[in-house]
Amino acid sequence: MKITIRQPQCFTEIGRKENQEDYLWPSPKEATVACRVFLMCDGVGGQDHGEVASRTAATALGTYLSNHVPEDGKLTKALFEEALAHAYDALDQADATASSKMATTMTCLALHSGGALIAHIGDSRVYHICPSLADANGRTGIIYQSTDHSLVNDLLRAGELTEEEAANFPHKNVITRAMQPHMERRCKADIYNEEDVQAGDYFFLCCDGVLEQLTNDLLGSILADASKDDEAKIKAIKAVCDGKTRDNYTCWLIPVESVEGAPVSAAADEDLVAATVEPGENSETEGVKKGTTQTDSPRVQVKYGHQGKPHIGQPIKPAPSSPVKRLLDWMKMGRMKWGAVILLLWLCSMAAVWFYAKGVPSGVKVEIEPLLKNVNRIIHKSSPDSVKDSAHSREKMTTPVIQNTKAPTSKSDTTKTED
Repeated sequence: MKITIRQPQCFTEIGRKENQEDYLWPSPKEATVACRVFLMCDGVGGQDHGEVASRTAATALGTYLSNHVPEDGKLTKALFEEALAHAYDALDQADATASSKMATTMTCLALHSGGALIAHIGDSRVYHICPSLADANGRTGIIYQSTDHSLVNDLLRAGELTEEEAANFPHKNVITRAMQPHMERRCKADIYNEEDVQAGDYFFLCCDGVLEQLTNDLLGSILADASKDDEAKIKAIKAVCDGKTRDNYTCWLIPVESVEGAPVSAAADEDLVAATVEPGENSETEGVKKGTTQTDSPRVQVKYGHQGKPHIGQPIKPAPSSPVKRLLDWMKMGRMKWGAVILLLWLCSMAAVWFYAKGVPSGVKVEIEPLLKNVNRIIHKSSPDSVKDSAHSREKMTTPVIQNTKAPTSKSDTTKTED
């Protein structure tokens, strides 16, 4: 497979931040149609030397991939992981103080004879878009969208937040993966290979600063506008962010001009996941494949899932939970001890009602003190301040014993009494 691109388009702006922590590789002045590897790294805000981390990781990774092209031109997962390890080593060397404070996200697009390899770490995104699939019915033309490694996305996928709550979540900037120096366990990248690349497609790499203002619907509509050329489209995307975005905002827009031949099979590389998704309950068949060799094959726009995994489109919403499940979740979220106290008190009250209604059976002896001690112990552990004098109160308790004092009624019992 030979993928030919048009002139890569990009922008990198400081926004309202004091310094620029985003970094593009290659540099915008050096980007040409001959480039095969593109990276966008976003230095983690709030960390020291974020701009050093992004520049170091992008330069090391891009240079390694560009200088280690296999004879068949096919990029494997193993080769990419070698390049990623080289980038981590470069970060170690750049952190002379061994403070491990600097960090960066990473997004990568590498065009090769087997298709397009997509990799990312953090909350910067990679999109694969087919504008011809966009329409007035809400389809955006987005075929692939990477999954953010962020706290808000994890909570959204777990069902702890709704989409409305996620939009206003106060800790949206907290990420769960990043490239850092001197890590005992280096964060792995999500790596996928897209074989279904066709003329007219776009690849879009961007930082979270762009996503502050740019929605998927707006991105799809801009790229589907046939009246705009590539330069006008990147200007339209930039205009969405100008003057509104608080963070740095940076992106690559890579337009595909043509695709020749079939991809070198990725079957030999079992670890490299193909990003092509079969139509199913989480996808929609739309249009046909473009190009010269696959015009009769269906193409899909994926809303959710990536070969059964939630890596494309918006995160999958969980099914509405039952009242029992909500109760169990409520007990798990820091309230389990109080839930146990309430349950125990309820059981005690039910037992008291039963004894009051039925009377105490003959020979039954109920000791109350151990039960009260257990209740006090649970309450004391749950909220120490709420039962300050629990130990003192227990010392004053007597041991009430409920016994059967009714006179014997049977003849045998009377005889034993007389003896």
